Amino acid sequence: MKCKALIVEDEILSREFLSNMVREHCPQLELAGTASTVDEAVQMIETLSPQLVFLDIEMQTGTGFDVLQRASGHKFHVIFTTAFDHYAIRAIKFSAVDYLLKPIAYDELQEAVAKALRQMESTGEDNRLDLLLKNISRPAGDDFCISLSTSEGVDFVPLSTIIRLEAKGPYTIFFLKDGRQIMVSRNLKEYENTLQEYGFFRIHNSNIINLKDVKRWVKTDGGYAIMSDGAMVAISPKKKEDFMTLMTKRMV
Repeated sequence: MKCKALIVEDEILSREFLSNMVREHCPQLELAGTASTVDEAVQMIETLSPQLVFLDIEMQTGTGFDVLQRASGHKFHVIFTTAFDHYAIRAIKFSAVDYLLKPIAYDELQEAVAKALRQMESTGEDNRLDLLLKNISRPAGDDFCISLSTSEGVDFVPLSTIIRLEAKGPYTIFFLKDGRQIMVSRNLKEYENTLQEYGFFRIHNSNIINLKDVKRWVKTDGGYAIMSDGAMVAISPKKKEDFMTLMTKRMV
């Protein structure tokens, strides 16, 4: 059975272009309809019950987030579309929700659709859209939260509460300031790019640290950082110069 999809896009040319792309390159999808306004999108989500929504971020009648606020239940997956590097892209990345930059390339569309279909096959509860709305509506100065899915549920963790991340084979362990350790089934590389602009640094092949939680920097024995939880994390020789530069900036 095909996956029912809805396109929400207020520009007619973009709407027609994406509709044709879906029909031509995504045989797994059944395009159930298109919407051009926030009100129309909410109504069609309620009546059609799509499993996948291509959702434009900026529309003349509002935003894609207005649609999500009003659409009850979030029993669908979302792929955002945007014509520029929108301010909300960071929040979208932290929430592990996919997005496509216009003009959309067919291979990127196929990859995003394939990823969404794999996620639909998962039996776990999907809280990514809830996390996205939490990050979008956070008060100025507040942390982004990151979602950590485990076999027991989903934790929404503020970045400032994370001391370090440690690779454990294909898994990653998050060490938090409250003493908890959360293991997730994603590798360390997946978090590196997302976290690095928020004061995190991959100090070693097996470790990412929060630079604000470095309590001591020891230069002997190859070099290592002592973290606020007492952990001694080795500094990779390849990372030593970058680490020294970042720590020097922190002390200024």
